[in-house]
Amino acid sequence: MSELAANDAIATIAVRDLAKARQFYEGKLGLTPATSSEKSVLNYKSGKSTLMVYMSDFAGTNNATAVTWIVDDAEVLARALKAKGVVFEHYDFPGTTRKGDVHFAGKLKNVWFKDPDGNILAVVSG
Repeated sequence: MSELAANDAIATIAVRDLAKARQFYEGKLGLTPATSSEKSVLNYKSGKSTLMVYMSDFAGTNNATAVTWIVDDAEVLARALKAKGVVFEHYDFPGTTRKGDVHFAGKLKNVWFKDPDGNILAVVSG
């Protein structure tokens, strides 16, 4: 096993404004802050993983999904997030259908939304 395979990885999200990011990731997504020794970095625990939110001039330039959470029921979570003001993205992918904000692909249920900097985040259940 390689050293990389034996160690945990963390997801990293670039943002321009830490205050707005804190409001979104804590207030809307309900993530719990974790310790950070750098003032330009916010860390959050998400299951056994860590999400690192950091200041960057390149925030929001990724046009692909940056982070995906696998949950028990994406439809239920989507309703809860929508109640907190999260706005969902709608895509026309081959082989998918959409009911409201939830995209269905076989047994998979998917929702996508953006943080204040335009980073694309996803929730999936199967």
